[in-house]
Amino acid sequence: QVQLVESGGGLVQPGRSLRLSCAASGSVFRIDAMGWYRQAPGKEREWVATVTRAGATSYASSVKGRFTISRDNAENTVYLQMNSLKPEDSAVYYCNTFRYGLGYWGQGTQVTVSS
Repeated sequence: QVQLVESGGGLVQPGRSLRLSCAASGSVFRIDAMGWYRQAPGKEREWVATVTRAGATSYASSVKGRFTISRDNAENTVYLQMNSLKPEDSAVYYCNTFRYGLGYWGQGTQVTVSS
């Protein structure tokens, strides 16, 4: 069993930056890809970015060029550096990972981009 805890969310002005972190604990041996998703009120949860254990990254078109996903395998932590934030980036951000074919989700952290 894997537990995921997100942190780093908060209120930020448009154009500013924020970094989210997600730490995995429990049965963390051989966890595979880690990723970030987000969900705004009244919207479906959408995929944001993924990083493989080897470090290969992929991004949703809406965040490409502004967000950077990375991971520290020794610390079992995934990060999301968010730059040039826009109001439409406001959402609850969730991290997830897979281990031996089973998926795990965190509880989410709120990001609000507003003046």
